[in-house]
Amino acid sequence: MATYHLSTPLQEEDMRKLVIGDVVYLTGHIFTARDMAHLKIRGLLEEGRPLPKDFTGAAVFHAGPVALKNEDGSWHLNVIGPTTSIRMEPYADVVGKMGIRAVIGKGGMAEDTVRACNAYGYVYLQAAPGCAAKLAQGVEKINDVTWFELGMPEAIWDLQAKEFGPLVVGMDTHGGSIYASLKQAAFEKIDALYPA
Repeated sequence: MATYHLSTPLQEEDMRKLVIGDVVYLTGHIFTARDMAHLKIRGLLEEGRPLPKDFTGAAVFHAGPVALKNEDGSWHLNVIGPTTSIRMEPYADVVGKMGIRAVIGKGGMAEDTVRACNAYGYVYLQAAPGCAAKLAQGVEKINDVTWFELGMPEAIWDLQAKEFGPLVVGMDTHGGSIYASLKQAAFEKIDALYPA
């Protein structure tokens, strides 16, 4: 296990060096995107229309922040915690086609994402659930919000982060998945405890 301090835009060669269990801290732009944002982005890509942001080399966080608007029109982030990532599994290839290099969330994803991480050169980073106030401390400011009409949690928030983490590499570009490994180990223990 190694620790990496990375800045956006993230580079594919750096992502391909990471292995499951490594710890990452991110500095730079992190975009939030949940179910509705992924669906809308897929529609734009299918129609050949431009995306609202350049996601090349970006980190996307499966999260629904709570932010307050200041009197000057800027936003203040109160808390930001990861949401369950498996809901975004149908968009594994969409993420790759967008040029995203890191997906942040909780609970892991499935086989399509393992394949896409290898094919497109991105990783899945596990954020600590239940630490929304602590994670917010790694965000210096909110740069922008896109598609606010989707609602606060579903909008795309452009966050300026500094040493955001710790994040654990849960899925790497080599086919590694902490979640698959844990599942296999659990079933092996069950088989050992309760032989057929």
